[in-house]
Amino acid sequence: MNIGNVACAQYSMNPEAAPRDTSSVAKLDVGSIVFVVDDDLSVQESLDTLIRSVGWHPEMFVSAAEFLCRPRPMVPCCLVLDVRLPLLGGLELQGQLAERGWGYIPIIFITGHGDVPTTVRAMKAGAIDFLTKPFKGDVLLDAIGVAIARSRTALRLDAELCAVRRCYGSLSPREREVMGLVVSGLLNKQIAGELGISEITVKSHRHRVMYKMNAASLADLVTMATNLHLVFPQKSRRRLAVVQREII
Repeated sequence: MNIGNVACAQYSMNPEAAPRDTSSVAKLDVGSIVFVVDDDLSVQESLDTLIRSVGWHPEMFVSAAEFLCRPRPMVPCCLVLDVRLPLLGGLELQGQLAERGWGYIPIIFITGHGDVPTTVRAMKAGAIDFLTKPFKGDVLLDAIGVAIARSRTALRLDAELCAVRRCYGSLSPREREVMGLVVSGLLNKQIAGELGISEITVKSHRHRVMYKMNAASLADLVTMATNLHLVFPQKSRRRLAVVQREII
């Protein structure tokens, strides 16, 4: 893939151009990684310089297989991916990442051979952007900024969900039963009748559920149950839907 003078012409990395203010970007994204998978070394060198200029950390790979050998990244990151690669192409790599549960890594496709069907396929699969060479450096940097912000949000949500799962895992079987009935909208007296226990015992279980789940309110508990995709009996699901509508 011969794309000519990458450093100056294609990516507008002209030293005489007005300097880009990167102080706030670098401060916000310290530790963020930009992966680049492209078999053209001149492209790699150019993008390495461009990415470092705003404080991000580039990691270069010449093939999809090489990238797949890397350990799962746990910091905000994104992937700048060439569509045409030897053996395993960019679109195929996008699919494999989704299958591996790495779909939280936003992808920016770059190519010198763009076409509408390929672009549509990439975007439908969740790509952030699809850039056709030559493109300006600022265009790529803006796309990377959006991608890293999205990655940061995805990691935060994933961490929050993992914390909720740990909390739910700490509940006893009886506490899980009580939680299911509480978020379904049943009153303590009704829960006692459903489970064949006293109302005082229900209150005790309910208190422990709220404490262990770190839930400040019923609304919090309903949100947690929804995020955990908990399955309740049909009657309970109808009650849960009513509770959610009331909260909204």
